[in-house]
Amino acid sequence: MKRVLVACLAVAALMVPSAARSEVIVSSIVSVLVDGGNNYNWQKVELPGTKCGNGSQFKFFVHKTNSPNVLMLLEGGGACWDYDTCSGRAGLLGAANPNGIADDYITQFTAKYVSPLVNGADPGLPGRSKTNLVTNGWNIVYVPYCTGDVHIGNNVKTYVDQTGANPPLTWHHNGYTNTLAVANYTKTQFPNVQKFLMTGYSAGGTATSAGYYFARKIINPARGYLLNDSGPIFLAPNANFKSRALHDKIRESWNLNSVFGLLPASFSQSDFGTINRMVATEFPNDQLAYTGYTRDYNYSRFSYERFHTPNDKESVHAYWKADEAALVTELNKYNNYSYFIPHERAINSSHCSTIITFIGSHACQQMEKKKWYEYISAPWQSWTCRSEFVGMDVFLQRFVNNNQRVRIYEPPNGYNAEDPGMGIVAPLINGALGG
Repeated sequence: MKRVLVACLAVAALMVPSAARSEVIVSSIVSVLVDGGNNYNWQKVELPGTKCGNGSQFKFFVHKTNSPNVLMLLEGGGACWDYDTCSGRAGLLGAANPNGIADDYITQFTAKYVSPLVNGADPGLPGRSKTNLVTNGWNIVYVPYCTGDVHIGNNVKTYVDQTGANPPLTWHHNGYTNTLAVANYTKTQFPNVQKFLMTGYSAGGTATSAGYYFARKIINPARGYLLNDSGPIFLAPNANFKSRALHDKIRESWNLNSVFGLLPASFSQSDFGTINRMVATEFPNDQLAYTGYTRDYNYSRFSYERFHTPNDKESVHAYWKADEAALVTELNKYNNYSYFIPHERAINSSHCSTIITFIGSHACQQMEKKKWYEYISAPWQSWTCRSEFVGMDVFLQRFVNNNQRVRIYEPPNGYNAEDPGMGIVAPLINGALGG
């Protein structure tokens, strides 16, 4: 039935004027394909001194329940440090929401569908039931992204249009002020938090690691949890590390020294990647985790494509793999750090484990090629898991509810690439996401 509806929607979209067509495709196809989304009662919050990059009023949204627990989600969506990326001209490779946050933003596609964690359930798909998650029924603080600085910048910059077609752009990298304001407001609304989970995807994942120290100190929960989805802050102590060029660029554009100078001495200003060590040692009783795909071809492009040559796809993947391996080695030093790193999935260029749907967000520590006699049950699949096949919902259950350390770093494999269901679902979701 859902397949028929998707086909009908595609035909109907062709009858819509082109300016509105993408909005119809996004909202309609995803609402049919994915049994997800939320219809919560949201409170819009506007605080003095908070603003988006274009100088407009920053807005965030709160959903209150009777739970003692709070989920704070920081939205993802690129980053910016020049005219093209801050103005919106660079498209998907630039900063999200360059024109600010609308009053009804929380009812639009991103806020409604993007996070199963916010919605409290991994959405159902054709032939796949809906599954409640550990965050079901929690209070939610939803933090949109509109400053281009992974929610942590502290600068006002003027960017010049190199083409000369437009006047200079004054941009407010106001993420740090916004994030602290959100945390302080959260404390007033929820003064006695039991479990506090701070998470985000992509740029919001980076913000989770970069801003956890500040937010956690303010909210002061009985137990803290950090989940960085696909926004790793890699070690980069010198120019020999591929992420160093990006770190130096944003250090200047976003005035990060003014923010990171406030962190304890376990963080080194000369190596942004030490933020993982700082958080782990400052909060030894908290549960901390990183998740992301080895074949990520989104955040990896931000990290290397504009700074290094060669910058073809496989070179970018190689840079990412080296940085990822170093991150895993670093996280292994701390007893309270988990990681959940699947190899790849065709959704969103293998970027983000916790968005839209958890289909393909599973990991196996021992994924191997099948023996010849193992093809009988699934002849289309040449890979098998020789350890435990762990889904994202199970990882979250163990990580949050059971306070377990979970470490899975999946080896290279083609399991998801050979999955017939992924072959059907991924193109539809990617189309709705804009590529």
